[in-house]
Amino acid sequence: MTGRWTPESWREKPIKQQPEWPNPAVLAEVEARLRTYPPLVFAGEARRLKAALAEAAEGRAFVLQGGDCAESFADFRANNIRDTFRVLLQMAVVLTFGAALPVVKLGRMAGQYAKPRSADTETVGGLTLPSYRGDVVNGPDFTPEARVADPTRMEKGYFQSAATLNLLRAFAQGGYADLHEVHRWNLGFVERSPLSERYQDLTQRIDETLAFMGACGMNSINTPQIRETDFYTSHEALLLNFEQALTRVDSTSGNWYACSAHFLWIGDRTRQPDGAHVEFLRGVANPLGVKAGPTQTPDDLLRICDTLNPDNELGRLTVIARMGADKVEAKLPPLLRALAREGRKVTWVCDPMHGNTVKAGDYKTRSFDAILKEVQGFFDAHEAEGTYAGGVHFEMTGQDVTECLGGAHRITEATLADRYHTFCDPRLNAEQSLELAFLIAEELKARRLPERKRLAAAS
Repeated sequence: MTGRWTPESWREKPIKQQPEWPNPAVLAEVEARLRTYPPLVFAGEARRLKAALAEAAEGRAFVLQGGDCAESFADFRANNIRDTFRVLLQMAVVLTFGAALPVVKLGRMAGQYAKPRSADTETVGGLTLPSYRGDVVNGPDFTPEARVADPTRMEKGYFQSAATLNLLRAFAQGGYADLHEVHRWNLGFVERSPLSERYQDLTQRIDETLAFMGACGMNSINTPQIRETDFYTSHEALLLNFEQALTRVDSTSGNWYACSAHFLWIGDRTRQPDGAHVEFLRGVANPLGVKAGPTQTPDDLLRICDTLNPDNELGRLTVIARMGADKVEAKLPPLLRALAREGRKVTWVCDPMHGNTVKAGDYKTRSFDAILKEVQGFFDAHEAEGTYAGGVHFEMTGQDVTECLGGAHRITEATLADRYHTFCDPRLNAEQSLELAFLIAEELKARRLPERKRLAAAS
């Protein structure tokens, strides 16, 4: 991987998880048009995110990454975007108070349209068709027409991503993210939660803090940090034809940036050190992520770190661990030890979703308890190794879906079918997401107190 990099050098490498485009000429035409379109994000924004992730790597910030498993063209509505953004803000406020740290808000939004699949085809009733790979590739309906890979869908994905980003920027900077409003939303959640008494202490502390800030003269008018927030976008860099077409040279630094999102990650199925996805992303200056599942070895992860972050730059590389609740205790510590021993600077984030997918009848689902258990195991491993647990990564939605089992309102196998809307993986709904944030905040608070006592004694 030490050869000369260009935006298209990935085409010379073996590649996985790609659709079979039936018409290469049409694909080339779409790529050519995409190359003429404006970037979706800008290099300066990506650099700010990298700086924030560097803080998380050193234990001075905490990352919250969340959003849809795969965005849908059919669900492209302002209310849906607003509701997911709103829940992420609510979660961030709760986590800020639990961790006593700034929270880096990173949405799986405005570009998370493609999905890797476990098989290239699926069979129903004797009919075998290409797998659904996300709306940017083909359609979810099980028909020969819908499952044809259509490159013009990439253009639709571009324009919907642009519109989503426009709305997210307006929400983040236009007053919708005001801390007072977000806290009022949390109060409503606590009032109707079966676990309301458990959350009262945290909400009271937020009340007191906001009141103290007001008494000191800090309000939404004279303190922009109260009414505005930084919000970044991310998606899995799966379709490299699309990513290359939106790669631009930054006029300030002269570096190449992938301008489809602020943060791009490589999935657990496409992280081959000699593969096309690693080759493409090693040449762009964005902050990057790589998923690390239970089959990841320390040697391979070190090799990926050296390829994607040869200068060992803080904030450049995030390792997103997705081990499964029953495997995190055994599989994560060897990776933590290997990178710490070799001095590799990465931000560690926990994805407790993908390793905990199970079948309940005809439905793919995930258990709320298993998700929480993996997060706790992630924190335990870092505490034992003396490293920093840098954040969490959830598949979630602001909608009232019934796709994951459990939570305070106890979604059961019998009620999964009530509002099971996902075409891919099951998502936490708004109530479950916020409940999880409160539970993690309690966990962070409990772990923070002994550390503060230790530091005080040492000084």
